[in-house]
Amino acid sequence: MIIKVALLIVFFAVMIVVGFMCRKNSTDVHGFVLGGRSVGPWLTAFAYGTSYFSAVIFIGYAGQFGWKYGVSATWIGLGNAFIGSLLAWVILGRRTRLMTQKLESRTMPEFFGQRFESNTLKLIASAIVFIFLIPYTASLYNGLSRLFESAFGIDYAWCVIIMSVLTGIYVIAGGYMATAVNDFIQGIIMLFGIVAVIAAVLNFNGGFMESFAALSKIEAETNPDLSGAFVSFLGPKPLELLGVVILTSLGTWGLPQMVGKFYAIKNEDAISKGTIISTFFAIVVAGGCYFLGGFGRLYADSITYGANGAPVYDSIVPQMLSDLPDIIVAVVIILVLSASMSTLSSLVLTSSSTLTLDMIVPLSKKEMTEKKKMLCIRVLIVFFIVISAAIAILQVKSQVTFIAQLMGISWGALAGAFLAPFLYGLYSRKVTKASVAACYITGVGIMIANMICTAAGVPFINAFFSSPINAGVLSMITGLIVVPVVSLFTKKMDKKAVDDMFECYDRTITVRVSTALGDAQEVTKK
Repeated sequence: MIIKVALLIVFFAVMIVVGFMCRKNSTDVHGFVLGGRSVGPWLTAFAYGTSYFSAVIFIGYAGQFGWKYGVSATWIGLGNAFIGSLLAWVILGRRTRLMTQKLESRTMPEFFGQRFESNTLKLIASAIVFIFLIPYTASLYNGLSRLFESAFGIDYAWCVIIMSVLTGIYVIAGGYMATAVNDFIQGIIMLFGIVAVIAAVLNFNGGFMESFAALSKIEAETNPDLSGAFVSFLGPKPLELLGVVILTSLGTWGLPQMVGKFYAIKNEDAISKGTIISTFFAIVVAGGCYFLGGFGRLYADSITYGANGAPVYDSIVPQMLSDLPDIIVAVVIILVLSASMSTLSSLVLTSSSTLTLDMIVPLSKKEMTEKKKMLCIRVLIVFFIVISAAIAILQVKSQVTFIAQLMGISWGALAGAFLAPFLYGLYSRKVTKASVAACYITGVGIMIANMICTAAGVPFINAFFSSPINAGVLSMITGLIVVPVVSLFTKKMDKKAVDDMFECYDRTITVRVSTALGDAQEVTKK
């Protein structure tokens, strides 16, 4: 207990000190929200990765998908690394940085408003962010409850309150730069922590080969004849596994708290290095989490089961850790806290800045000074933290099921509404305002319909799409089809205005021949 408490005190102290040290970078809105667009590769890459992977991944998703798919759940982590990180940086990173600087946009709704010259699209996007980021934020606390109660005997509500207060302090004090620096520190903890935990769990079960041998003897409920399903290449349910990979990987391309990291990156060198660093981070952390969860069935006799006989997925990973040495448990606690606080800080900063800059300021009758904007953002940070914490406590204490359902559709609704118009908006001059509005409607509409059908106890389309995960994939794919199709038949934007926006991609720059080969005829000897 002394070790656990001491590590927690040191961890929290460092977070707070960093927050106050970064105050000099947060004297105006530009610095507070984007760090002055001067954040280097390591900080940006770790900020991206730690915002991506939270306690939801380590405790909830790792337990749930590891139980369902065995070690093939590792594919989810690899998908997160190569689709959600590598391809996201390659396809979105540079263009996002250039276009958002050209349009002077600091948030995703502001990007939609400037790119498509529509204040209505900006306000609607702000409302979507406001509605769906709060339950998504509340879900971050879920992974902490069992872990903290088993390690400290502290009631879940107090865990939520302590984490909320400390995160709020350093975000309010230092803004984006404080979250980026703390994300870097927290990311280092996550990297070393997940490696240590995997080694400890495998060692507890007799080593690498013994753990695989024991898992290979467990039969799949859906197909008892499928021998060794949970150690197979694609697992017992490859189609369902693919749906999880797509949602958790491609979905990040449309999440405002993720693509917002590209707004603040410093230069070309930072993008090149950040791409490699972010991918490596995702391979280790996400791949490691899902690989670890794949051995959850080895603890089938000791985990918690619900009244319907189904396993309580949030209990799987904590049970795997319960018999490990105290020092490893202490490391896990810091790891999960790091994952949760980094994502929480990113979400509340995104929510508060979006609501202030894209809804309150435009609707305000009087022009707001920089000081008032900063005050408004900081007040809203407190508001979002309080609301999300209250929802998390309410759900656990009263078992309000509709809250859990809303959390499940948040990711799908945000990605379904924003991914297609954001991606096409960066690359195509032919995207229309009507197509963006149509994508908002289909993205959010599909997920709300899924939630209503689930609450009513009827299938959404069919049994496969009744899952919020598969409905989220449907939402994103529908958006990718809807935007170009609707753009063909609706009014185009002013060509001159669009060409002016895309001019940011057409500037000529001079580089050394070590970076890009020149025309041989132009190279002359001196």
